[in-house]
Parts: sequence; structure tokens; C-alpha cells
Amino acid sequence: MAKVLVAFFSASGVTRRVAGNLADVIGADLYEIVPADPYTKADLNWMNRKSRSSVEMKDRSCRPEISSETQVDVSPYDIIFVGFPIWWYREPSIIDTFMEAHDFSGKTVIPFATSGTSGLGDTAKNLKESAPSAEVLEGKRLPAKITRDKLKEWAAGYGV
Repeated sequence: MAKVLVAFFSASGVTRRVAGNLADVIGADLYEIVPADPYTKADLNWMNRKSRSSVEMKDRSCRPEISSETQVDVSPYDIIFVGFPIWWYREPSIIDTFMEAHDFSGKTVIPFATSGTSGLGDTAKNLKESAPSAEVLEGKRLPAKITRDKLKEWAAGYGV
């Protein structure tokens, strides 16, 4: 049986709730990707071109630091679901930090995003560039109020 991890970054709590429910219904371990410098409401104001999130998303080389108090060893896992909100039609830069910080050799990575309307865009391609040794699947945008039954059904499509 595959050992599964659900790793996630959540800015508002929506992705945290979905990730927690996913981990619970599939019996996976749960890991929160916590920024070393937490995002404030002003940092997340996408309408302000000078907000922290806007500046980070403009600079594809930006790699926000992950808190040293919350680390995870991905080596025991076979399948890793990676969850995040969609920012500017892709994953937040802290997800790139996470992907580049670990060896995903032999791992299957399944992205999932929470967003009201935006799709995953080039997220799978971006994650593959950040973790070239992983098998990165397309993943899915999940609604904020997805049911536990729908989460279980979605994960079952990956053999989980």
C-alpha cells in the first residue's frame, strides 16, 4: 500500500480545510507549508501591484523561505498531494520553494488548488521544472466546499 502525504500552503484557510479533509478521508499524513514570514492581509492584496504576493508572483525566481520550525521528510512517501490557492493562474512561489527543497525521485506528485474560478494553468509544468525527478500529474482545481465523499472519489482515481 502506498504511503501518502498531503502537503499544502494556505493563505486564507480554504486550502487548509480542503487539505485536512483530503488527508482524513484517504488516511494520509498532513503537512502545512508555513512561510518563515507569514503573509498579512496587505501582503495578499492582489489589486496592489506593490503587495508582497504581487511582487513575488511577478518574479519567477522568487523563493519565499519556509519556516524552519515546520519541516517534513518526503522520503517515506510514494504519493504526495500538493495543495495551494491559485495566484495569478499558477502556484504561489512558496510551492516552488517546497518542491526545490526536496528530492522527489520516484515520487508521484498530484497538485490540487483551491480557487473560485481560476484553473491550474501551467502548474503541473512548473512543478515538474522544480522537481524534475518526480512524476507530476495534472491534478485538479477543487472548490472550497468540496464534500469529503467527492475528495475520496477524486483521490481514488489515483489509486489512493
